Amino acid sequence: MKTHVERVPVRTGEREEIVNITGQVEAVVGKSGVSSGICVVFSMHTTCAVTINENADPDVKDDILHGLARAFPRGGNYRHAEGNSDAHLKTSAVGPSVTVVVDQGRLVLGTWQGIMLCEFDGPRARTVAVHVQGV
Repeated sequence: MKTHVERVPVRTGEREEIVNITGQVEAVVGKSGVSSGICVVFSMHTTCAVTINENADPDVKDDILHGLARAFPRGGNYRHAEGNSDAHLKTSAVGPSVTVVVDQGRLVLGTWQGIMLCEFDGPRARTVAVHVQGV
């Protein structure tokens, strides 16, 4: 059973933004030599999440950020002293990882789907761990 793990750097430029990292993940899958299996993409941070969502219309990314801002406002009455509790809450709601099927050496994603890094406390240098496991 073939396994490949790689850490992928991602630089964000805004306090809150959603960055399409599908290409970087596909590159790791290609290097892995895995033809059939799964790929797990994991954020190594507590204020940065990973999700799969639409990658065609940029308004979807904006809508996600606006919805999360309404649910978890930046200026909420939080106890965490660093002032980024909203980022921790958003990360917990979205989640730290996604799993994608690999078939014929490629990610199995729907037509409009992409793998997105969700930055909630940037700008920062982020890292995602990409684990490709063959079956």
